[in-house]
Amino acid sequence: MKEIKCPSCGEIFTVDESGYSEILKQVRNAEFEKELAAIRTQSEREKSLMSAQYELAKEKSVSDARSEERKKISELENAINQQKNRAELQIANIVSEKDAKIKQLEAIINENKLRAELEVKKETEARDAQISSLQNDLRAEVIKREQAILLKNEEIEMYKNMKMRLSTKMVGESLEEHCRNEFEKLRQTGFKEAYFEKDNDAKTGSKGDFIFRDYSDGVEYVSIMFEMKNENETTATKKKNEDFFKELDKDRKEKGCEYAVLVSMLEGDSELYNQGIVDVSHRYDKMYVVRPQFFIPIITLIRNAAMNSLEFKKELALIKAQNIDIENFEDEVNLFKEQFGNNFRLASEKFDKAIDEIDKTIDHLNKVKDALTGSRNQLRLAN
Repeated sequence: MKEIKCPSCGEIFTVDESGYSEILKQVRNAEFEKELAAIRTQSEREKSLMSAQYELAKEKSVSDARSEERKKISELENAINQQKNRAELQIANIVSEKDAKIKQLEAIINENKLRAELEVKKETEARDAQISSLQNDLRAEVIKREQAILLKNEEIEMYKNMKMRLSTKMVGESLEEHCRNEFEKLRQTGFKEAYFEKDNDAKTGSKGDFIFRDYSDGVEYVSIMFEMKNENETTATKKKNEDFFKELDKDRKEKGCEYAVLVSMLEGDSELYNQGIVDVSHRYDKMYVVRPQFFIPIITLIRNAAMNSLEFKKELALIKAQNIDIENFEDEVNLFKEQFGNNFRLASEKFDKAIDEIDKTIDHLNKVKDALTGSRNQLRLAN
């Protein structure tokens, strides 16, 4: 229940909730509408007044603001123009300095660039020339090796075909003939004073195939005993190079040669002997084994090595000749001593024999004398 006091009489009365709400609603609606209308009217008046004031203030403010703004704008424009002029002047000076520095740097850069381009060009040309030279050398070496391989293959095929057609003896004789022909091709140009002939002296029981000797001013400075060994591929028994070392060394010593060389086609699959020239001096002094294609090179190598000691050998030959004269003189003196001693011994023996004969004769004569003396006594007595 709600209590309500009357504003006129002051009487208080109570109403229930629904009545109170109805009264409150009536009062509120009427007062609210009235107040709302008044507020709206007042608001419209204030709005109109404020609008008029606003327009006046706006006009005044805009006019003042525009005047002040024009003044500030003018001042700002002047300041901006001054600043702009100073900035433009500074910029112009900076740009001028920068342009000068840029031109200077561009000149230096262009000079360095030109120098670098020239150096690069020179290096490129040198490198290209070097590469071209190396390529040419490589091509030449490749061509040379290809030709060498082709020649080797042709030579191998030639030897194979030749071996298939020839007997064992003919194979060996063909190798000797090949070496002789190779030497004769170069005799007039490289071996004018050289001696190269078959070894036909078998009085010691064996002989080599060829003997090479070379001379300078009549002095022998190099000598080589050659033995050529080949083998037919169809031969049942396969020989080895070392099977001939001992006999070759014996022939070298007997014929008075300094070096011994075995020209061999034996052991065709051996990597050791297929390298060309093999030094076997650890087995036999100054002995080499070569393939036929290295027959001339081994002569040249040995001869060139021996030429280094040519002067020494000439001096040695001169000393030897002088020693031979002294030895001949000593031999003659010794022979004279021996013959004189023999003659003296024979004379002494004959002298002693003659003395003995004389002694014997004296004894005999003494006996004859005694006999004659006895005979004279007998004759004296008989008389």
